[in-house]
Formats: sequence, C-alpha cells, structure tokens
Amino acid sequence: MHPEPLYRTANLRPAFQLRYGWTGWPSNTPFPTDLLSRVLPDIASEWEKDGLRVLESSLGPEQIQLTLSTTPQISPLTLAGRVKGRIQHHCRRRGSPIDFSRKLAVRSLGDPTRAQVESYICNQVPNEALADEGFRGMLTAFTVVNPRVDLSQPTETNSGRYWYTLHLVLVVSERYRIGAAATLGKIRDTALRICAQKGYAASTLAVLPDHLHLAVRGNVAQSPEEIALAFLNNLAHVLDQRPWWLAGYYAGTLGEYGMAAVRRKCEDGRI
Repeated sequence: MHPEPLYRTANLRPAFQLRYGWTGWPSNTPFPTDLLSRVLPDIASEWEKDGLRVLESSLGPEQIQLTLSTTPQISPLTLAGRVKGRIQHHCRRRGSPIDFSRKLAVRSLGDPTRAQVESYICNQVPNEALADEGFRGMLTAFTVVNPRVDLSQPTETNSGRYWYTLHLVLVVSERYRIGAAATLGKIRDTALRICAQKGYAASTLAVLPDHLHLAVRGNVAQSPEEIALAFLNNLAHVLDQRPWWLAGYYAGTLGEYGMAAVRRKCEDGRI
C-alpha cells in the first residue's frame, strides 16, 4: 500500500520559466499564410486558457514556427496537441481546412542555455560558502555528472521529436542544512532511482546541504509539475515520510541557445 503523497498541486507554490519552440509542417498542400496570420490572434485567448502564450511566430507556406511560454501544468505532448488542434479547428471553421504532417517538433528553450546550467550545477559545491573545507570535500561525492546522458538529443515519438530539458531545484524546508553524509547520499541515490523509474535522464545533479539541483530530460507525457512532484514525494518517502522540502520548486526549460538566438532564427525562418 502506497502512502498518501505529502505534496500535491493544490499546496505548491512554484517558480518557473518555461518556454518552447513548436514547429509544424504541411502534409501536402502549402500552408495558407494569409489565413494563418488572421487566425492566430483569434486563438490567443483560448491558448491562454490552456496555459499557453505565444511569444513569437513565423508563418511560411512550408512551416509554422511558434515560440510559447507555458504554465508548469502543461506537458510537451499537451502543448503539441493544443497548438495543432486549435489551429486546425479555426481554419476549418473559416472554410479552409489544413493538414499537418504527422511529425512535428517541440524544443525547450531557455536563458541560460543547457551548457551554462550544467556548468552551474557542477560548480555548486566549489562555489558554496563553507567554513569547513573538509565538509566541502565530503560534499563533492554528492555531485553526479553522467556523460552518457546528452540532453541536446531529442526524444523520438510517433508524433515527432521533442527536446524536453529542465533545470529543477528543490529547497529543504526552512533552509535547514543537512550535514549527514548518509542522508545526502540517500537523496542522491533516490533522485537517480526516480529518473530510472519514471523515464527521466539526469545529465547533472548536485545535492547541497539545503537544496537539490538537477538538469534532466523529462518524460514528454509529464508536465514540469508532475516531474517535480515525483521528486518531492519520493524523496520525502525515503526520508521517513516527512515534509523535508518546501512545498514548491523551481522549473526552467533549457535549450542549446538562448531567446535572443531564437528571435533571430524565427525572423529568418530557421528555428
């Protein structure tokens, strides 16, 4: 019998910055760009209710490119379905149905980039303000870098390619500082086990006395909040089913380039 989860969506106070690029291609007939330019503003309020907001767009006959921000309850699969479905619905209502290729692309984006966040996580222990250098040496055992996990590579599904990479941070309740090596090791090992069981892959992980950092490829069917809850509840469970963590998290999307580069690429049609 599984214990009741200590953390639920209703009692979380997250911080987040979640941005994605979405690209769709026509099945056969080129996209009607004039129609699309009129349709997108009409869909904006519906996407807002879905938890999506369009930040940038580039409309061409051979591809549609959108940059979107989302709330943390939206998974990449949900994003892909809502964007494609609402565009098709509105075009059909105007008497000009369009067909998308079965394949599409969703790419997580962010400032800072993936490489910068991975470097930041690796440097958490060296940069931590500590009076005891012996304790710093002990902490290095709880930073994990897995060279077999390349977060620049996409997840392939029947519907397309998904680059879904997150920087996830959990904070110990009341910033209590954990000093016991056994407890820090349990957090590290359990976080890696959660990844294996849930279909995530962490390239970099750092357990600090009062917080946890991960750079992780998520399961595209799960939202950032579902992923955060998996860590919050499973880590609480192995730590005597007590609320060790603040009822919240930080989740930020990562990409191979920042938003300035995305805007340039969107302007010249090469996102």
